[in-house]
Amino acid sequence: MGLFNKSAGIVVPLIFSALILSGIGNYSDQALGALSTADRALLRADLAARLAFPYAIMALGLLAVMTIVHFSTLPQLKVEQQEQTVTRFGIFQFPQLVLGALTLFAYVGVEVIAADTIGLYGRHIGVPNFAVLTSYTMGFMVLGYILGVTTIPRWLTQKNALLMSALCGILFTAGVTMSSATEVGMAQVLVGWTGVPPVPNTVMFLAMLGFANALVWPSIWPLALQGLGKYTASGSALLIMGIAGGALLPMLYGRFSDSFNSQSAYWIMLPCYLLILIYAVKGHTMRSWR
Repeated sequence: MGLFNKSAGIVVPLIFSALILSGIGNYSDQALGALSTADRALLRADLAARLAFPYAIMALGLLAVMTIVHFSTLPQLKVEQQEQTVTRFGIFQFPQLVLGALTLFAYVGVEVIAADTIGLYGRHIGVPNFAVLTSYTMGFMVLGYILGVTTIPRWLTQKNALLMSALCGILFTAGVTMSSATEVGMAQVLVGWTGVPPVPNTVMFLAMLGFANALVWPSIWPLALQGLGKYTASGSALLIMGIAGGALLPMLYGRFSDSFNSQSAYWIMLPCYLLILIYAVKGHTMRSWR
C-alpha cells in the first residue's frame, strides 16, 4: 500500500506541474508587478482556472472508487466482543504504547516537513522546477518501502529498521542544515545517471529523508502494540492520534523559518529523530513506568 501511495506522490506532482505550471514565468512576481491592476487580476484568474480541470478529474476518480466499493462483495468485518473489561485510561499503563504514540507524533511531523516544504525551500534558494521536488522525496521513500518489503522480517528486524531510520534521519538532517545550497555534486552522483535534473546538496539531503522515514511507521506500530492484549484496539486509536504531529510540527518549522532562515529551521527535526532513536533503543522494551 505504501508503494502505491508514494508512487502516486512521485507521478502526481509531475502531472500537476505540467497541467498547471506551464508558462509559469508569466505569473512571476516580476511579471505581475509590471502589469496594471486589471491585467494582474485577469492573469491570476487564468492561473486559478487551471486548477478546475485536474481537480474535476480527481473528483470523478473518487466517485468511481466510491461506486466500485458500493457494488463490491467486500465482506463486513466481524468484531469480536471483549470478554474482559477495558477501563477508559487503562492504555496509559503501557509505556511502550504511550512512548510509541509520542514517537509517531514526531515521525509524522518530520515526514510532512520533508515532503511538503521541499518545494518551497527549493523555490527560496532558486531551484528550477521547484514544484516537482516532492517527487524526489517520494522517490526515496519508495526505495525505503522496497527495502522493507524485501528484508523485513527475514533479514532485518523491525527494531533494527527503526534504529537505522533514526540514524539516517539524524545524518540527513545534519546534511540539510549544513551542506551547500549551490553545489550539486551529491545529486549528480546519486541520481545524475537517471537523467533527473540535479539539485543542490541541501535539497538532496532533504529528499533523502524520505528514505529515512519510510520504515518508521511500520516499525513503531507492532512494537508499540506488543503485549497489549485486550487494550490493542484502544492502543491503536491512541497511535493514530500521533498523526497530529503532521499538522503541528510543520507550523513550528514555518515559525522558525520566518524568525531565522529556511535552512537552519530544519534543525527542528533533530530532536524528533533523537526521540525515534531512543524509542528504538529503549522505549519499545519498557513494560512498566517504574
